[in-house]
Amino acid sequence: MFNKVTIIGAGLIGGSMALALREKGFAKSIVGVGRSNGSIGRAKELGLIDEVLPLEEAVKHSDFIYIAIPVDATVTVTKQVMDLVTDKQIVTDAGSTKFALCSAMKDHPMRNRFVASHPMWGTEYSGPEAAVRGAFAGRACVICEKEKSDAAAVDTVEELYKTLGMNIVYMDAYNHDIHAAYVSHISHITSFALANTVLEKEREEDTIFELAGGGFESTVRLAKSNPAMWAAIFMQNKENVLDVLNEHISQLRKFKASLEKENMAYLTELMTHANKITRILK
Repeated sequence: MFNKVTIIGAGLIGGSMALALREKGFAKSIVGVGRSNGSIGRAKELGLIDEVLPLEEAVKHSDFIYIAIPVDATVTVTKQVMDLVTDKQIVTDAGSTKFALCSAMKDHPMRNRFVASHPMWGTEYSGPEAAVRGAFAGRACVICEKEKSDAAAVDTVEELYKTLGMNIVYMDAYNHDIHAAYVSHISHITSFALANTVLEKEREEDTIFELAGGGFESTVRLAKSNPAMWAAIFMQNKENVLDVLNEHISQLRKFKASLEKENMAYLTELMTHANKITRILK
């Protein structure tokens, strides 16, 4: 139980974490810090947080600081936070990329008070209104470079995520970003691209969306995600995303070639091989 928790960025992830902390009895009081008065004020109106304070004041009075902001701001803000904390406080984050952040924290004198984490959950929605109860249950949470964090701090963060029903996975930051590109980032960029493809076609055929069924909706759902947030993720993990994207384009070319050459056997082979994804998605 923490007397006071600061959540920096009370949007989808931060807001859902605030709900979870309160529901599971981890926080007596929750302070919110945000760049936008409108957004953080809305989080207070919704009861996600108890009060809004400037960063320095919020950090100074908190036992636990949770950073859940876009990755292009995370390095700068985390440095500001780490410059303020003592050896009695714990800082963790929810960023979708880890290598840039962990590299930036490498030589910070308070590095051991920081636990790099990535709860792998999200929806296509954003903002405080998108916060969800029970959001993290049954999902994986990656903790990176645990050996560089204080053991008791890691134990506390692990206990928190496990209490929320998450499965803990340990990984170095470099490999985290590679795997995130494969299981998350490529899904989003593909969904954005598919949406743009259909929108181009829709110029010619107004009825196309009348025919869109559940398969289309589930495939393109991620295209409703926040563009600014995902642009930052793609750019920060650019090399890995490009690597996965090149392989994805190669696979699309195989499907294209099989159709052009009317090669039914190869087309079937491609789809049969794809069915093996059931090893991962059961």
